[in-house]
Amino acid sequence: MLPALSAPVFATDSVGLGHRFFNGMVVGTVVGGRSCPTAESTPLYGTTNGAAGQLGIAGVGPGSLGYHGGAWAFNTVRFNPGVTPYLLTSSEPGMDVASRGDVVVTRIPGKDFRSLVIQP
Repeated sequence: MLPALSAPVFATDSVGLGHRFFNGMVVGTVVGGRSCPTAESTPLYGTTNGAAGQLGIAGVGPGSLGYHGGAWAFNTVRFNPGVTPYLLTSSEPGMDVASRGDVVVTRIPGKDFRSLVIQP
């Protein structure tokens, strides 16, 4: 788990396994937890005040252009005051909510890490 988040970046089923949202569906993940440099990292979003059931959101996955084997560039997503949090399940349309002013997305390079996404 990454510290300082009220909602988990990934939900854990058992040691080393969990889930994330990717393109509107839930995918499995192998949680490595190792930090990694930001070179060739792809975006991962974790909400700090999201809706119930919110998982981390992978920006890409296996077979996607730009997938680098699970090197994640960590970003927090925080719903703005006055906005009722709702479930975000995909990075592309989900991050459109930032342009509407519903959320603030903040890049945090010190929390970049490596873990694999497993298609369901």
